[in-house]
Amino acid sequence: MLYVVWGDGGSMSFYGCITQFYLGTSVGSVECLLLTVMAYDRYLAICHPLRYSCLMNIKTQNLLALGSWLSGFMAMVILTVSICKLQFCGFNTIDHLFCDLAPILQLSSTDTYLVEMESLLLTIAFSLFPFMLILLSYITIVFTLVRISSRPGRQKSFSTCSSHLASVCTYFGTIFIIYLVPPQKHSIKLNKIVSLLYTIGTPLLNPIIYCLRNQEMKSCIKAYFIPNHMIKMWN
Repeated sequence: MLYVVWGDGGSMSFYGCITQFYLGTSVGSVECLLLTVMAYDRYLAICHPLRYSCLMNIKTQNLLALGSWLSGFMAMVILTVSICKLQFCGFNTIDHLFCDLAPILQLSSTDTYLVEMESLLLTIAFSLFPFMLILLSYITIVFTLVRISSRPGRQKSFSTCSSHLASVCTYFGTIFIIYLVPPQKHSIKLNKIVSLLYTIGTPLLNPIIYCLRNQEMKSCIKAYFIPNHMIKMWN
């Protein structure tokens, strides 16, 4: 993508474009599943704290992580093979920053209905359904937090979820716009902007979002930006 932006365009072979599409969608699907696993982890930690170490042991963690990676990469093989079966004729220029589904289908000279249906089903399976599970987890967490009598206890419990919730909102929001809203409903420019948000914006914000919860990181930020004589006032 940097090569295309820096050179105001670029060339790529058909199979190179398909490979880029496959890797991008596979990793995106894995991200959705991992965010769901993280929501499940927080659900167990807050709603079942006494059983957490038993339910979320090392073996369970490895199985959930491995299952997320395998599911994402194996499922996208179906969509990628279907795209390879399409016919592409004439001047093939993709008006996009990278090889995404919508600009690839616009170049096809054959009917793309089957591929679009497969894409919709995979989007529901790997983004909408996981998002519903995350939403259900947080609804249960909220009901659990309401029953905590101590206000500091509620704040401490919710602070463990705030960073993950911020990542979920930024990532899934852009995914839904790209893959669930019909292409006719948004312009090519908007498609590019939203694509940049979930491919660059969210990964860029993630370290910031998660590091702000770290007490050592907060201390470093205070020491760097605030003069020494004001640190006591800050604390």
